[in-house]
Amino acid sequence: MFQIMNLFNRSATSVNRRQILSLGTLGFCSLNLSNLLRAEEVSASANSRKSVIFVHLDGGPPQHETIDPKPEAPAEIRGPFSGIATSVPGIQIGELLPKMAANADKFVFVRSLVGSAGRHDAFQCQSGFSFKDLKSLGGRPALGCAVTKLKGSPSDQTPPFIDMMQGRALVRNSARSGFLGPAYQPFRPDISSMFERNLENGMKGELKRLGPDHVVSLNLNEQLSASRIDQRLALLSGLDHVRREIDQYGMMDAMDRFNRQAVSILTSGKLADALDFNQEAPEVLKQYHLPEVKQGTQFVTSESAGSTMKFLMARRLVEAGVRVVSLSISEFDTHTNHFKRVQNLLPIVDHGMTALVNDLEQRGMLDDVVIVAWGEFGRTPRVNSKGGRDHWPKVGPAIMAGGGLKTGQVIGQTNRLGAEVIDRPVTYKDVMATVYHCLQIDPYGITLEDPQGRPQYLLDAGTSIRELV
Repeated sequence: MFQIMNLFNRSATSVNRRQILSLGTLGFCSLNLSNLLRAEEVSASANSRKSVIFVHLDGGPPQHETIDPKPEAPAEIRGPFSGIATSVPGIQIGELLPKMAANADKFVFVRSLVGSAGRHDAFQCQSGFSFKDLKSLGGRPALGCAVTKLKGSPSDQTPPFIDMMQGRALVRNSARSGFLGPAYQPFRPDISSMFERNLENGMKGELKRLGPDHVVSLNLNEQLSASRIDQRLALLSGLDHVRREIDQYGMMDAMDRFNRQAVSILTSGKLADALDFNQEAPEVLKQYHLPEVKQGTQFVTSESAGSTMKFLMARRLVEAGVRVVSLSISEFDTHTNHFKRVQNLLPIVDHGMTALVNDLEQRGMLDDVVIVAWGEFGRTPRVNSKGGRDHWPKVGPAIMAGGGLKTGQVIGQTNRLGAEVIDRPVTYKDVMATVYHCLQIDPYGITLEDPQGRPQYLLDAGTSIRELV
């Protein structure tokens, strides 16, 4: 595997393009990068540099301790934490998110997310759809895969979609390309050497069965150079001469084009630079750095304080030209010891999200990058006998920022127990429609062709959240 930490520990000048020239495989189908880049060139919209960062709160984040505190509810509902005032008059969020509270004018707090499929992965948070939709045709594609299809270009020097999710989302291939096929899978680097995320025993077996090709391996090959790659491509072109003569659809020429684009990405240096924190200014590193979480309990599958640096990596990737980035913060599946565990997890989200938003704003990028943080579902209002909150698909929280949205708002309202929506329900597809709006893509006017040759709209329901756009 490509050891990212090795790059981070070297001086910036020692990280050169040759260090990521060699690509391993990807996903379930032993793909190489040239397969991933088989995206058609489309209209002038491909020149738009709008981006999205999805933050998956892996396991299902609680509504009560995040953005919908219920101070008037009974103790077995509200828990030990209080709501705190934010910089926006009249809005309170959970006390474990003080930095977001101080910057509430830059965030949107959606308290009424409904329509969860109840699935323990990130697919709905990546696509808006249930895994059952068009399942016979391969299923719906993740938004990032659709963007790769629509806006990917042979001139791209970075992959359009990079999936950095760990945990369930990695094991269950949540950011999948569905009926678009394996050519539009995300670029999925192995970041485990930098951000450790231990798996539950059951998921260890799932991941093992997927084999070593489930993530991308980038290896330093001391014998490989850009000139040698060009020579190999020329040799392949010559060897394929006979097949070219009978290729009615130009697929062999297309293969050359995609292979050369793969070389362009790997040799341009943009991806290597984006993954190299040594090239970041010390004051920015300090801005994202969270030395430790002083309270709570870190569960065996949960993130450590260092995971706030995932948010910096996401910013560096979109700045380098990546259009869609997904990352995850684990482990919100708090069936036991809920309060101590969220006391450990939420400061990571609080610090990382606030650092990311402020950094993008300082760089003049915030209006061009929409951020969505959410999970599979919410948690039960009532605490169980093990001090945990269980799965609650009826309602969950979502936090949005950037993208030119009208921030500093709360959307929706739940009842006094935080159990049901009583005003302004928002669906996963509504959020996705809003993201597509920010990306300047019309999800109801653009179609993708399924394997049977039928056009499928990017979304079949939902509308942009009117209060935000």
